[in-house]
Amino acid sequence: MSKGITSRSEDYSQWYNDLVIKADLAEYSAVRGCMVIKPYGYAIWERMQAILDKRFKETGHSNAYFPLFIPKSFFSKEASHVEGFATECAVVTHYRLKNDGNGNIIVDEDAKLEEELIVRPTSETIIWNTYRGWIESYRDLPILVNQWANVVRWEMRTRLFLRTAEFLWQEGHTAHATREEAIAETEQMLDVYADFAENTLAVPVVRGRKTENERFAGALDTLCIEALMQDGKALQAGTSHFLGQNFAKAFDVKFTSKEGKLDHVWATSWGVSTRLMGALIMAHSDDQGLVIPPKLAPIQVVIVPIYKTDEEKDAIDRFVNELNAELKVLGISVKYDDRDTQRPGYKFAEWELKGVPLRVAIGSRDMQNATVEIARRDTQTKETVAQAGLASKIVGLLDEIQENIYTKALNFRDSHITEVNSYEEFKQVLTEKGGFISCHWDGTVETEKRVKEETKATIRCIPLDAKDEDGICIFTGNPSTKRVLFAKAY
Repeated sequence: MSKGITSRSEDYSQWYNDLVIKADLAEYSAVRGCMVIKPYGYAIWERMQAILDKRFKETGHSNAYFPLFIPKSFFSKEASHVEGFATECAVVTHYRLKNDGNGNIIVDEDAKLEEELIVRPTSETIIWNTYRGWIESYRDLPILVNQWANVVRWEMRTRLFLRTAEFLWQEGHTAHATREEAIAETEQMLDVYADFAENTLAVPVVRGRKTENERFAGALDTLCIEALMQDGKALQAGTSHFLGQNFAKAFDVKFTSKEGKLDHVWATSWGVSTRLMGALIMAHSDDQGLVIPPKLAPIQVVIVPIYKTDEEKDAIDRFVNELNAELKVLGISVKYDDRDTQRPGYKFAEWELKGVPLRVAIGSRDMQNATVEIARRDTQTKETVAQAGLASKIVGLLDEIQENIYTKALNFRDSHITEVNSYEEFKQVLTEKGGFISCHWDGTVETEKRVKEETKATIRCIPLDAKDEDGICIFTGNPSTKRVLFAKAY
């Protein structure tokens, strides 16, 4: 098959778009700025959901669902929050259509809502209005709730998975009796995200804290994980927010403590979205197509038969059925591609494009020799192995592939973290190499904004493991005690 994928070196942005579409992950929809997630793309997202959802429940969280529509008045109760989302909100003003008598459907002007409804850009306001009715005393706390949902943020410039007007995500919203409990929750969920990114997606991340300018609207503190893509740009892969008592005060959510004191509840929120699909693609894939880590792949092994006669096919079928049963017991997902409408070469190219970690080819000669050919997607290498013990061999190879994909991404990331000590050096590295730039910053919003205006680079985070180090800001020359990570970002 002809893949028709632009090479990364030629046009990275076009390569990404080609890959998303050619690999059957998603396509643009008739609604401007929105996308259709196709079955194969959604299967990958479902794997992400299943793994994360299990982790959430292991940490004591339960799923719930809250309305898509939020009264406009709710956004007026937390000033910094509404300011952060005001330019991205979609607003519902009417509730009925009518026929104008000429065969056209128009909005019924008599069906105007008494209060406009905001299509959910995030759910803090509707959830905290709800929590007011759930919480009376310390016995009602903590509330540990997660929601899987869609949200709308009206984007003018869109890219599949990375930035669309509507996208899918999960958002956790928790309520606590103390500041310490809420901070511990914020840190715990960041660790959950980081572990998922590194051990499932095979994407190394930097755990960090956002600056005041980059902090979530309405939060006292935002923790994040930042990943580096193959073009040297950063991608925010997850955030966890300590909201303090801001939303509890805005919606008058109080509780009576064990000591009988009335106080406002402490809050967190945290989330990841289908942007992780973009991270997965851009961190690992190549000019041949997707590269999917085995722990995330909807199909971990594809088996392709090569035969000329029905008798040869029958013999291969019997072997594959036994192998398939063994692999399923071991928890391995298998696709037996015995379509008679496509030649083996076409199938090889198709599954390579879709990033299946292992391909097993078996023909009549293999049956005579009791062997199979195995091809690895990560290294694009092939080897002939014995049929005896093949299931165990496959399990071991999948573990190797998972580790190799992570190690490759980690080596790339680490080789693209550059320490600089002057603004000229900063601009040179940003232009010629990209990646994360570790440098001193004076801690002011003004400096952060000036650097962004001049270079388009932003402070991705203050690394949580950053050591105290006396230095001077690369832009102003003012004193600094820690290095931050700048980068251009998606």
